[in-house]
Amino acid sequence: MQLKGLVRFFTILLIIYSLYNLSYTYFVRQHEKKMEAKATRYVNALYPKASEKFPSNNDSQAVYQDFLDRATEMRVRELLDSTKDVTITYGITGAVSYKKAKGEELSLGLDLQGGMNVTLEVEMTGLLKSLANSSTDPTFLAAIENANKRKANSDADFINLFIEEFHKLDANKKLNTVFSVASSGKVDAKTTDGQVESYLRSAATTAFENTDRIIRTRIDKFGVSQPAIYPNPDKKIISVELPGVKDKERVREFLQSTANLQFWETYKPEELQQGFAGVERDYEAYLKGTTTPDTVATPVVVDTVKNKVDTNKKATPDVAETKKKSFMELLKQTQGEGIASISIKDTNIVMKALRSDILRRHFPGDAVFALGIANRKNQKDVGFYVLRTGGRDKAPLEGDAITDANPDLDNGRPIVSLRMNDAGAQIWGRLTERSNKESRPIAIVLDGVVYSAPIAQGKLGNSSQITGNFTTETATDLSNILKIGKLPAPAKIVQEQQVGPTLGEKAIKSGSMAFIISFIVIFLLMLVYYNTSGWVANIALILNLLFTIGILPALGASLTAAGIAGLVLTIGMAVDTNVIIYERIKEELNKGKGYIPAINEGYRRSLPPVLDGHITVFLTAVILFYFGLGPVRGFATTQMLGIALSLFCGILVSRWVTEWFTSKKKHLEYFTGVSRKVFKHAKFKFIEYRKVAYMISIVVLGLGIASFFNGFDYGVEFNGGRSYTVQFDKTVDVDKVRDELKKTYDGETPIIKTVETKSRLDITTSYLIKDTKDGVDSIVEAKLYEGLKPYFPNMTYERFSSQKDKLGVQANKKVLPTISDDLKKGAIKATIFALIAIFLYILIRFRNWRYSLGTVVALLHDVFVTLIVFSFLRKVVPFPLEIDQHFIAAVLTVIGFSMNDTVIVFDRIREYNKQMAGAPRSQIINAAINDTLSRTIMTSLTVFLTVLILFLVGGEVTKGFAFAMLVGIITGTYSSIFVAAPILVDLGGKEGQEKKTTEPKKEVKA
Repeated sequence: MQLKGLVRFFTILLIIYSLYNLSYTYFVRQHEKKMEAKATRYVNALYPKASEKFPSNNDSQAVYQDFLDRATEMRVRELLDSTKDVTITYGITGAVSYKKAKGEELSLGLDLQGGMNVTLEVEMTGLLKSLANSSTDPTFLAAIENANKRKANSDADFINLFIEEFHKLDANKKLNTVFSVASSGKVDAKTTDGQVESYLRSAATTAFENTDRIIRTRIDKFGVSQPAIYPNPDKKIISVELPGVKDKERVREFLQSTANLQFWETYKPEELQQGFAGVERDYEAYLKGTTTPDTVATPVVVDTVKNKVDTNKKATPDVAETKKKSFMELLKQTQGEGIASISIKDTNIVMKALRSDILRRHFPGDAVFALGIANRKNQKDVGFYVLRTGGRDKAPLEGDAITDANPDLDNGRPIVSLRMNDAGAQIWGRLTERSNKESRPIAIVLDGVVYSAPIAQGKLGNSSQITGNFTTETATDLSNILKIGKLPAPAKIVQEQQVGPTLGEKAIKSGSMAFIISFIVIFLLMLVYYNTSGWVANIALILNLLFTIGILPALGASLTAAGIAGLVLTIGMAVDTNVIIYERIKEELNKGKGYIPAINEGYRRSLPPVLDGHITVFLTAVILFYFGLGPVRGFATTQMLGIALSLFCGILVSRWVTEWFTSKKKHLEYFTGVSRKVFKHAKFKFIEYRKVAYMISIVVLGLGIASFFNGFDYGVEFNGGRSYTVQFDKTVDVDKVRDELKKTYDGETPIIKTVETKSRLDITTSYLIKDTKDGVDSIVEAKLYEGLKPYFPNMTYERFSSQKDKLGVQANKKVLPTISDDLKKGAIKATIFALIAIFLYILIRFRNWRYSLGTVVALLHDVFVTLIVFSFLRKVVPFPLEIDQHFIAAVLTVIGFSMNDTVIVFDRIREYNKQMAGAPRSQIINAAINDTLSRTIMTSLTVFLTVLILFLVGGEVTKGFAFAMLVGIITGTYSSIFVAAPILVDLGGKEGQEKKTTEPKKEVKA
């Protein structure tokens, strides 16, 4: 191998890089454990234990313990926030802070640590009404209503639906009659419908970008360490993963609420000098806890026995853990807007102190403290502002007054041009006139965060300019923020999933167990079957796994339960490369070739089928990543990375290690007593049985069609509805539970399945799924509690739904019909695209459409068999067989994997077409299948074993996926031999046709 020096260099580099990346995870965990211990000590010093507080009342203990947990969580968050810049390790560039290490660690997905995943759809109804200046035109309003009705059960574009409905109602009416009033001259009487549509789409794109920006800003308030946000502008949806978040109602409210854009006057520094002097004087008393500032929320615990409220114990600052700085040292002289600037790491300390009674009393009663936006890379400080509210909740001027805002230039300096409606312009004129006379900044505030605070240069009217220390980028951002008042497009949750920490812990345990067992089994199998050369395969396997896990953090990917399934699958597929190579080496050795020539020939001839198999699996993984959502994307990411690294480790690294042994005059053994005898001189007549195989395939086709009439169990993702995983303290009668819930759900019959045991149920209901009013999620969950209350007599609704208890709701998922329809169409597209991609690849690779057709027919055969099993056995097996995203992931993976076996056979057929020129086609194909039989069986066996282990011990999350894979592996092996290859015989063509010649036929020993 000519590049062994380069391979050695990159291998060592990747080992160091992977270990270095994974070290971040270790140091982050150590720091977080240390802060958790400090927080626990802090809370324990303030409050008695639950058992001591309420020794004889379990309900009160539970409520009080919930408060202690929340107080501890809050304290942990504060400590981690205040230690963001603390050095926890050292790297290539020097000291590494906790904040940097946290961003580089291998993070866990919400299905492993608990949390919340939501998919939001940006609502277009309010946008169109705003662009039409709240028109009361009957045609416009009816078109909006009709479009909304169609959108409720469709993934179609809302603007398309609206325009279709508008023209249905009045074919002669032009869109410009509705949208010209509020368009700031962009739409007039001459504007065509096509131009109006472009205007609406441009506004929709801006609205989507603004909503995405606001959601990112709001997520910072949840205290989530590593949120993941995936905007999809085409579908106008935003997927958000919030690992570790617990307050689901707060998340729903924050993510779905309309942006609150306000203009407030601010206090000037000189007006607050006396107040800050008083703060500096009393700050030391605050730190000593002389009074009771709200460092931790005051507990209010109802004693259900004595019916008393205990508010005696209040928290005080932790003097030992508060930096010994004077208050004014925390405030820095500002170089821009605001009274001062504050280091981001000190913002929590400053804002908390100012809210305390002892310090807050030094400021005017209408003063509200606010911070500036942190939107620059490596930004260390934010502005500090004091808003002058006059005691009002509503600002003098709000975002609905703005008609347009755009970035502009004034003598080459970036500014923001602003236009307001007449009513807003009058208020704006008064504010700017006062701002100019008093040199008083006007703060532009969105969701409580100050984006800019300029001083007006005079009285301004409908059109004005905002100047400041802008760059082109920040001017563009501010203009987009200002447009939010003009473009009210709130986000609506269309899909939601919550996982409690208990299920997350179980998923980690079961996934890790599947990973370890799979690794050990494959490790031993390689040694038993391939002797000492098995060590080379195992070295490649270990490096493949190390590199995969080590590189994941660099990609910003989280490790999910599906990702662990991807790792388990990687174990099986990683050794496939070596299996294909080793089997070819064994074949060359059996022909009598020497050791070195056999190795060289084995690697050379194995390269094409190895590349073909990996590329096709990679293609299906890419398609899955594109069409998938949430955890399935994690699986696709892990699979793509594992496949790419499998090529590097299986071909280059294993060849380098093999040559290293050879250079030491040590020959590796490729045979054991078992492998030497298995499939030796196999001469099965597969092609002669092709008619039987065709009959079986016809039956499969018939049953596949029948399966659509027999029906499937669709997961909540494809059916729409709400699904709850509920843990009971003992086994329950499923039929009885169903009847009781049917009563509480007003006659709506829920779908109930057992999960592992009859003490854990998955309950799915479509009750009120089309009702979009606020609070409907809580109503449905309350109905669930009402129906199940007899099984939880001593549990409150709060505990039942909290997902923190080992009983009650452990996880839940919601999917609106809109997104479920989109997911179903996406799944069909993904499957079709995968088949087309493979057809084209095989066509290019083998330059013969018969190979492509045979491949696709075999793959369709595999898909049909999987559908048949999921349809006809769904009520037979003791676990759910649902058509959901995990099922689609399994089907696409099977399509890619099945290609591995098929390509190996096809590659050998092409090779023998040249070597056995003139031989009957059936003889050539039989020889090709027999000579690759051991390879086919071993590649299938390694993957089958890993998936079987995943099915048995991998947990409920991946059980349906693993079962579909098991079916697919078996049928994929069958179809490669009995479906794909025989088609080449019957389709005819010039290849392999028997030639009339007197030359003896060449024989190839099997």
